[in-house]
Amino acid sequence: MIRVDYEAIRLIDLIIKEGGVGKAATKLDISQSAVSQRIKVFERSLGELVLMRTVPPRPTALGQKLLTLLHHVSLIEHDLLGKKGEIIEIPISINMDSLAIWFLSVIKDFLENPLIKFNINVDNENKTLNSLLNGEVVGAISSQSKPIIGGKCDYIGSLDYVLAASPAFAQRYFPRGVTKEALLKAPIISFNKNEDSHQIFLQQFFGIAEGNLLSHVVPSSEAYVQLVLENVACCMIPKQQIALELANNRIINLVPELLQRKKLYWHRYELKSTIMDRLTEAILSNAAHYLNLTH
Repeated sequence: MIRVDYEAIRLIDLIIKEGGVGKAATKLDISQSAVSQRIKVFERSLGELVLMRTVPPRPTALGQKLLTLLHHVSLIEHDLLGKKGEIIEIPISINMDSLAIWFLSVIKDFLENPLIKFNINVDNENKTLNSLLNGEVVGAISSQSKPIIGGKCDYIGSLDYVLAASPAFAQRYFPRGVTKEALLKAPIISFNKNEDSHQIFLQQFFGIAEGNLLSHVVPSSEAYVQLVLENVACCMIPKQQIALELANNRIINLVPELLQRKKLYWHRYELKSTIMDRLTEAILSNAAHYLNLTH
């Protein structure tokens, strides 16, 4: 009977987190060949690969199951041994805007506990669930409404995006109102080249094809607001993030009759864990305060 080698699984987890065998070896202060050999021995014992030799390395299907097992065992051990000084790591996958707007309120009380360490992975809300499926995290904020096999999810609310600009920017680029022709001349901000809420919005409501916009790539929610305030661009920003600026007219909604609603869900595995139950409760209560609960 094959026994589970948790030290080997922790090594796989470290390799994936660090983005390579060499970086994991540096972290452990051992040679790269020693790390590679340890993984090969583990794979031979299983008769199957657990790590894809890609750049960066990714877990195989078996590797994903082992990583999920590792996280589950760690959570259960924390319930049993946490008071004896065992540190628990809570890896979470979340979208950038949620992290910027409301998620720090979720974890601030947890961060006061020296036995809890958060590892937050930021990705697009359409992709965060992949990290849970891959066994890399224990929970994910996602736009996907269907729970994974062996998991559960709760609807937590939506972020409502509006096309935002400063009054000075609006006067410069939209003196006669927001039209397709004016939008094609106005600089915008995008998170990256692949995920562009602005492009989706403009294509849906104004028929502007992809690639026809002057777009600055800036992967930061906080920078979006600052750049809009500095009159250099317009962009899609959640109303929840700029409520004060909208109220005092420092930022305006260029097309008040239109918005882009992104529904969000909290995903995790079906697992009895005190800390995950507390985290879920904190997520639901804080989301109810910050997000739009309309279905």
